[in-house]
Amino acid sequence: MSKFVDRVVLHATAGAGGNGCSSVHREKFKPLGGPDGGNGGRGGSIVLVVDPGVHTLLDFHHRPHAMARGGKQGQGGFRAGANAEDLELHVPDGTVVFDTNGEIIADLVGPGTRFVAAEGGRGGLGNAALASQARKAPGFALLGEPGESRDLVLELRSMADVGLLGFPSAGKSSLVAALSAARPKIADYPFTTLVPQLGVVTAGEDVFTVADVPGLIPGASEGRGLGLDFLRHIERCSVLVHVVDCATFEPGRDPVSDVQALEDELARYTPALGGELSDRPRLIALNKIDVPDARDMADLVAAELAERFGWPVFPISTASRAGLRELSFAMAEQVRAHRDAQPVVEPTRIVLRPQAVDDAGFTIEDDPELPGGFVVRGARPERWIRQTAFDNDEAVGYLADRLARLGVEDALAEAGAQPGCPVTIGDVTFDWEPSTPAGVAALMSGRGTDRRLDQQVSRVSAAERKAARAERRRHRTDDELFADEPEDPEDE
Repeated sequence: MSKFVDRVVLHATAGAGGNGCSSVHREKFKPLGGPDGGNGGRGGSIVLVVDPGVHTLLDFHHRPHAMARGGKQGQGGFRAGANAEDLELHVPDGTVVFDTNGEIIADLVGPGTRFVAAEGGRGGLGNAALASQARKAPGFALLGEPGESRDLVLELRSMADVGLLGFPSAGKSSLVAALSAARPKIADYPFTTLVPQLGVVTAGEDVFTVADVPGLIPGASEGRGLGLDFLRHIERCSVLVHVVDCATFEPGRDPVSDVQALEDELARYTPALGGELSDRPRLIALNKIDVPDARDMADLVAAELAERFGWPVFPISTASRAGLRELSFAMAEQVRAHRDAQPVVEPTRIVLRPQAVDDAGFTIEDDPELPGGFVVRGARPERWIRQTAFDNDEAVGYLADRLARLGVEDALAEAGAQPGCPVTIGDVTFDWEPSTPAGVAALMSGRGTDRRLDQQVSRVSAAERKAARAERRRHRTDDELFADEPEDPEDE
């Protein structure tokens, strides 16, 4: 037996990027072949795609973990690693995506709508891409970034034009079956309908959908019965129809009090998608008039309902089909008016927001956990930390050069950082030591090493600093020296 699921938690983990390759071309009679390490491939992303053939989130209920493949490693001979394919997950039309804090981050409406739930990691650059005037043969490569990992809540909001409101056993399922080709479960006990049922109704030239959702009882807005499961599925409905049981024998119930009780619940419910349910047009269907007592009740309260609420009232019978034609055309008129009032959807436009001129791309804050320490926050510094192989001194020196060019060293000095104070970037904490000017280590060190990290020469002497600066000035200026050195994969 199939199961309807309209709320799930999805654990999405995108694929990691492949590592770049550190390789030197070796061939007979060509001792200086140069670096030829290729870049790593991009990791696969996890993408949610609206599929009109999917009507439930059942697949995610059984398989809540989604993991995309990682990118391939780069290889020598300038061979780049292959990019991983994105993992596409098909979801029903009307799926709403929440983060773990309950904030809406995506509303997926319309076949083919796509949303990247988790972004795949970038591939690391190989040493061929890192070669520059300063580093002609880098002895390192960048690591691939890990893929994004997110926990998301998926909820289905039914895409229906008309939503049927009513107490349990009011005849909503029978009404959908009488108006459309849908065949929901119908029985003589409460809460027969446990999941939303959609039916397609044709009235003249108008075609619209009607949703039969679980019955509503007082306290539904606070979670009683199936209230929240019910209310979630009428948020998108443009027209609401009160289906009233005029043949009920329950004490204390009558058509007027039933409608008022449901309206009180709607007023207390706040739709997650915005707006108010009280703004939706209403119709009242007095059901079961094929029963003589129910017919008398409908004749007695029809005028009072119309005067009290101001909505059209239609006595109907799903058994004899009396009044169904008039009700269906009234529904069609309200749906048509709602559709005509909707604004014209403009073509998708790309909005470019250039970065501010004075935006350094990072911030420096005091570390609340380490007294006297600092925390560097920013997308680029944190990404560079993840790309660095800390077991390679030259790679660490390259990281120091990148941070210096970005202005992190100068900003730390201005913030009051002292040599030896702890500095945290991403998930790495190190003791900060003011480094030599960017690029000096590259000119003074061999492949895979960096003089600034040599324990025996932990600090470059003043004479060596002066000589290095003179050597750089003799060749090129500092800006010109690194103008051709790549900084980020996305900048290429």
